[in-house]
Amino acid sequence: MKILLLEDVYKLGRAGEVKKVAPGYARNYLMPQGLAVLATPGAIKQAGRIRKEGEKKRARINEEMSGVAEQLDGQLFTFAVKASETGRLYGSVNTQMLAEAVGEEIGVEIEAKQIESQPLREIGLHNVSVRLTVDLIPEVEVIVHREGEPPESALEEEEQEALKAQEALEEISGEVEGEAEEEEGETEETEAEGEEIDSEEAGPDQEDMEAKEEEAELDQENPEDEEVEEVESEEEVAE
Repeated sequence: MKILLLEDVYKLGRAGEVKKVAPGYARNYLMPQGLAVLATPGAIKQAGRIRKEGEKKRARINEEMSGVAEQLDGQLFTFAVKASETGRLYGSVNTQMLAEAVGEEIGVEIEAKQIESQPLREIGLHNVSVRLTVDLIPEVEVIVHREGEPPESALEEEEQEALKAQEALEEISGEVEGEAEEEEGETEETEAEGEEIDSEEAGPDQEDMEAKEEEAELDQENPEDEEVEEVESEEEVAE
């Protein structure tokens, strides 16, 4: 169904725009929240005014939040958690936990839906986006580390895991190359055997052809002998 946006909606559109969405999304979320109305002819006539009002509101909010975005961009947050030997968390660092940590840092209430991230379930460094407005989306760094260990340990562990993965990849690549070379060698050997067989089969025919060529050459070299033999034969008949 078609709706007219009354407010900016992240990943959907800006105020004053007409969008086509699923009926359930419109009726259960956009309309009850006052974010959109049905795109009737009467509503569409108001689109220009709604767009201008949205632009003014957006500019004001962006100006208010620009300082917060600068403060937040590149900020580091750490979470101490329980994890298995493989680095898998017993649980997760979810968006609500991230929103609370960010809100405490900047002194502005942040909702979980403003955190652009899946729940973090692995030890290591993660990049997480925080949507302050549709235009201001700073990115923060989050280190998830084991309880009782410093945050740096998570980075070291992540580097070790990356190194192991690289070594495993190189080993697999080497095996694949070795198999390819072996197959190539077998193919060349098979082709050589085929050429040898072809040569043997063609051998007698080739010898016959060479013999015939030699006889033809001899006949061309001694045409006078043939003429002499013919003359002598004629004389004998005359006698």
